Amino acid sequence: MKRFILACILVVSLASCKKDDGVQTLYLAHTLPQGHPVHKGILEFKKALNKKSGGRMDIKIFPDGQLGSEREALELLQIGSVAITKVSAATLSNFVPEYHVLGIPYLFRDKQHQFDVLEGEVGKSILEKGSKFWLRGLCYYDAGSRSFYTSNKAVRTPEDLKGLKIRVMNNQMAINMVNSLGGSATPMAYGELYTAIQQGVVDGAENNPPSFVSSNHYEVSKYYTLDQHSSVPDVLLISTKYWDKLSEEERVWVQEAADESAQAQKVFWNASVEESMAVAKKAGVEVIIPEKSLFQEKSKSVLEDFMKKHPEMTDIISKIKKQ
Repeated sequence: MKRFILACILVVSLASCKKDDGVQTLYLAHTLPQGHPVHKGILEFKKALNKKSGGRMDIKIFPDGQLGSEREALELLQIGSVAITKVSAATLSNFVPEYHVLGIPYLFRDKQHQFDVLEGEVGKSILEKGSKFWLRGLCYYDAGSRSFYTSNKAVRTPEDLKGLKIRVMNNQMAINMVNSLGGSATPMAYGELYTAIQQGVVDGAENNPPSFVSSNHYEVSKYYTLDQHSSVPDVLLISTKYWDKLSEEERVWVQEAADESAQAQKVFWNASVEESMAVAKKAGVEVIIPEKSLFQEKSKSVLEDFMKKHPEMTDIISKIKKQ
């Protein structure tokens, strides 16, 4: 079915179609379920764009990974077969190097600092960096903070991670972070994780509360340690192959609609975190509030190694820390 839909999109047009009534429809692909707060933010984007354009622009959303993984969605943007997508900045960093910075452990002091950075000069600059790779950033969506959850052993300090196999995204920053804390980073497809925890192939993973619950990982994980080691945002992107064909007025509509959806999505996200934590606790998951400074100190080597290997990123990191 996925291949059929993709084939239809490739045949119909480049990134969008124009109906007989003159409505321009943009194709948007993402991998999240329709109940997810990010999908709700995307619905706000669709609504705002339709309103601003007076009904002349609309969005057709393909959720649930209908058109493939995040990486595949980015590749579709690059060739202009899809107009817009939403991916994690971690996935995007494999295409646009500057996004690696946003995965550094404990880079942001708190949520306010994070969005002051993302919505300010530094964040906007990073969004624009992707244009040379045909991936123009529109805005950031809140994806919360990632924390550890484990099946049989509680993690209260970094030392408790020793000997534990922890699933991570296939992203070097995430791998280095877990290894620096003493765990054994184990890259694995997200769809395989529930069974892997259940069967003891891995001892746990790390993610935000809504993902922890929506994936049902709370059913096979007894402990959730809110160390909040990284706050990697999601990014809404548009193909430059499509953006470059828009009029100045249409670009304003798209950008303003994206910015408004980002603010609405934060509200959806906060509500989802509260709901998710309530579900996990009711299911008997022990929620642990550790001393975060212990994890922060232990993971400092990740930043130091990154700056040695990528001195060109020093200026971005410095600006973030000073803000």
